[in-house]
Amino acid sequence: MAADKPEDKAIRAASETIVEETDLGYQVFNAPDEPVLHQTDTDRIPRFDVTQEMMNESGADDESWLMFANNYEAHRHTTADVITKDNVDRLTLEYELTVGANSSMEGSPIVVPGNPPVMYQTNGPSHVKAIDAREGEVLWSYTYPAPEDAVLCCDDNNRGVAVWRDKVYMTSLDSGVQALNRYTGEEEWYTSTADYKEGYSATWAPIVYDGVVFTGSAGGEYGVRGFHCALDAETGEELWRTQTCPEEEYVGESIKQSGGTNWMSATLDRERELLYINVGNPSPDFNGTVRPGPNRNTCSTVAIDIHTGDIQWAHQESSHDLWDYDAGMMRMILRDVEIDARDYTGDVVYSAGKTSWSYTMHPDTGDLLVRGEPITQQINFMKMVPHVDEERDYVMLPGLLGGQDWQPASYDPNTGLCYHKTLNTPHWIKWRNEEYQPGEKFWGGVVDVEPNEELIPDEYNGHISAIAAVDPTTGKVVWRDWIDSDRYLWGGTMTTASGLLFAGTQNGDMIAYDNESGERLWEYNLSDKAIAGDPVGWYDPVTEKQYVAIQVGGSGFVGRGPRGDRLAVFSLKA
Repeated sequence: MAADKPEDKAIRAASETIVEETDLGYQVFNAPDEPVLHQTDTDRIPRFDVTQEMMNESGADDESWLMFANNYEAHRHTTADVITKDNVDRLTLEYELTVGANSSMEGSPIVVPGNPPVMYQTNGPSHVKAIDAREGEVLWSYTYPAPEDAVLCCDDNNRGVAVWRDKVYMTSLDSGVQALNRYTGEEEWYTSTADYKEGYSATWAPIVYDGVVFTGSAGGEYGVRGFHCALDAETGEELWRTQTCPEEEYVGESIKQSGGTNWMSATLDRERELLYINVGNPSPDFNGTVRPGPNRNTCSTVAIDIHTGDIQWAHQESSHDLWDYDAGMMRMILRDVEIDARDYTGDVVYSAGKTSWSYTMHPDTGDLLVRGEPITQQINFMKMVPHVDEERDYVMLPGLLGGQDWQPASYDPNTGLCYHKTLNTPHWIKWRNEEYQPGEKFWGGVVDVEPNEELIPDEYNGHISAIAAVDPTTGKVVWRDWIDSDRYLWGGTMTTASGLLFAGTQNGDMIAYDNESGERLWEYNLSDKAIAGDPVGWYDPVTEKQYVAIQVGGSGFVGRGPRGDRLAVFSLKA
């Protein structure tokens, strides 16, 4: 069922907005001057609060997908089990929706259960809509007026919303957070967390817990100083703010442009009352001479107290980073795992990095329990950029996108495996001196993402990307499916209780794997556009169907393919 609504003024505002790459980065043009809200059949949205209890149980409730990763532990796992290994070949397309974007299609919709279930879906630039998830009809849509002088290193992404009680929370490109009434789309409050004219921005899905909205910072490529902060969910008042990089460990003025932003959703440990956040690269990216020292806590996992923001521990993946190996993947909490080599049983914090290593850490101390084997190739790995003169260069692999970049991985508690979408892309790099100017790129180098073939090391296997399963207790790569293309593999994965792994590819294919063996059990070509979104799933007891939804379309770093603006929803009846 197609649901184009050209008369929808908020969708029209989003579709008329132009996103272009300029010398300053990605910029938005022709955005509306004021917020645009369009309402249709809002009475169809069931009126009840999304309670904290519902949020706590989201991962176990097969009718819900209530936050970016479905649970606070970031597993991206649904307990819905109608679709199995034996019947997945009967999975069909239920409906498609043209969402009206001219921009990035990264991110995860969320689904609030009810009759009907309601999906909240976002895309760039700062556009959100409420959708009858059963019928695919838009109930309200809202476009935020993204300012044209906001600068973005990596496209105008919006990766999703948070919900709590009667509100929907969305970050905006000008480093803001908005609260909208989830029944009507009307704005409740707006809070700016930083000055976008200095290069700050926001693109991730915030998380909400016990009446508090947690949100981070982006703009490391513009020399800003990273932070994470907490807002009152009812009023938007800032409750606390933590700078990720400790001032006492930086030399001279380098702390002012330290980078260390936190540009993906946090992971919340309700038992320990800690947030585990991923912290990005130091600034400038490639010229480390202006920022001597290890540049703590850039390229790190950082644990902070949810009540005060006090930093409890940090684990750094790339000290004094020169390769843009910032920590992008949302962290996972895995409960009651056994690590024989360490004689350890208990919870762990898990992630993989642009380094292509996976990291299994102690949740109380950050001590490294397991460093996994490389998920992709490591050629010229962490070779110094020669600071002899500005003409020195080389090709590095992993390139500046990783390994494992922001693409959210998933976890299946039944197999005990984590599932990653990874990149195996060589990039050419050269350093140079740059003066910091607020709001302008502060990279300290030049990058070519398509280096001349004669410069690429002979050891390169030629595979640009892969989907892989990793055992977090040993670090072993259990299986890997290479995905070849002239585009980058973007977006996340999802596991199901029936042993399936869903993932979209940059070639427009939706794939269901046997998550134990890596065997492809079902494939569906959606488009010639890249799939840059993350699959989500739920069960509707009225239709007795299990649904899988994914956003179809590219993003800036998948720019070698055409953009798209579709939401695809598959279903299978019990």
